[in-house]
Amino acid sequence: MAEAKEKFTIAVFSGELDKALAAFFLATTAATMGMQVTMFFTFWGLNIIKKNEGKLKSKNWMHRMLNLMNRGGSKRLKLSKFHMLGMGEWMIGKLMKETKTPTIEEFIVMAHQLGVRFIACTTSCGLMGVDAEDFRPEVETMAGAAYYIGEAREAKINLFI
Repeated sequence: MAEAKEKFTIAVFSGELDKALAAFFLATTAATMGMQVTMFFTFWGLNIIKKNEGKLKSKNWMHRMLNLMNRGGSKRLKLSKFHMLGMGEWMIGKLMKETKTPTIEEFIVMAHQLGVRFIACTTSCGLMGVDAEDFRPEVETMAGAAYYIGEAREAKINLFI
C-alpha cells in the first residue's frame, strides 16, 4: 500500500505580484518534493487565478464597481512595494526573464501540471461578485473556509501569504 503524501497548504490572501511569486515558488517546490499541495485563494488572492481575458459579470452596481477597479488576472498584478507607476513590474519582469524565473502565468500552468490543487474561496467569491466562469481552467474546485481548515488540519505545513 502506498504511503500517504505529506500535505502542504497555502492560503493566498494577497493579489500582489511578489507575494504571488513567493506562493508559487513554495507550492511548486513542495510539489516537486512529493508533497500534496493545496492553494486556497481568498479575497485579493482571487485576482491571481482570474482569467486575463473577457468581462466579469456583475450582479449589482457595487459588484460592477468592485470588479471594474479590481479586474484581476495574472498579467495585471502589481508589486506590493516599489510599484513606481508600473515601472517596478516592468523591472521585475525584465529581471525574471534574465534569470529565467517563470512568470506567474507559467507558474500557474507548471503548478497545475505538478498536481497542485487550486481552490477559490466561495465566501470571498460571493462577497466580491465573482463566479466560477471568471476563473482560469486550472481552478477545479470552489469551497469555503471549512473545507480549507479541514485540509490545513491534516497538513504538515500551512502558510498564509
